Amino acid sequence: MKKIFLVEDDKNISKNLMLLLGSEGFAASRAATQKEAVGMLAKDRFDIALVDIFLPDGNGFAVLTEIKHTQNIPVIFLTASGDEASVVTGLNMGADDYITKPFRPRELIARIKAALRKADCQPAVFDRNGLWVDIAGGIVKKNGKEIFLSALEYRLLLVFINHPKIIITRESLLEELWDAAGEYVNDNTLTVYIKRLREKIEDDPAKPQMILTVRGTGYRLGGSDVSE
Repeated sequence: MKKIFLVEDDKNISKNLMLLLGSEGFAASRAATQKEAVGMLAKDRFDIALVDIFLPDGNGFAVLTEIKHTQNIPVIFLTASGDEASVVTGLNMGADDYITKPFRPRELIARIKAALRKADCQPAVFDRNGLWVDIAGGIVKKNGKEIFLSALEYRLLLVFINHPKIIITRESLLEELWDAAGEYVNDNTLTVYIKRLREKIEDDPAKPQMILTVRGTGYRLGGSDVSE
């Protein structure tokens, strides 16, 4: 049975959604606030998340960042009608889909099933240039030896793994990192974390092969994927 994480503060919407999801054979758990959502993510694991963008103590973007760091599961945003700017922001941050309120129940279920099928086709293990990452379990090894990353270092690594074929600007990295860890990450701090991550995952940090600098733009993932 697939487990769905619902982050929605509206009681009526939540009640109807929980009934709908249960009738479709899903096991659903609900959080009503950003704080509650983060706490539940630390205690349980899910297969997909439905996240309202506007929450009483924050927003769905912070929840998305925490999900991508801790569980790497598909996220579908629940958005207000006509809120195009928030939709674009969410998709740029890594959301898999969105659906506008009020939505048709059959359409929502179809989108959930499509996102789950897509996730099932994606490898749960990253293996490249001697770097091995169990994305679901959060285990990182280099040349067969387990290495330990801080929360921000691991989050930074996941950003590159989740965007293997594009150049990632420093601005994009800062947007991904700064809020979820409860630490302020500025441009200088980002440089430090890039350096620390390279020291742990590169064969020669002075000549990086995994996290490549694209001068004047940002960074991109390098190396050769053994599964390619």
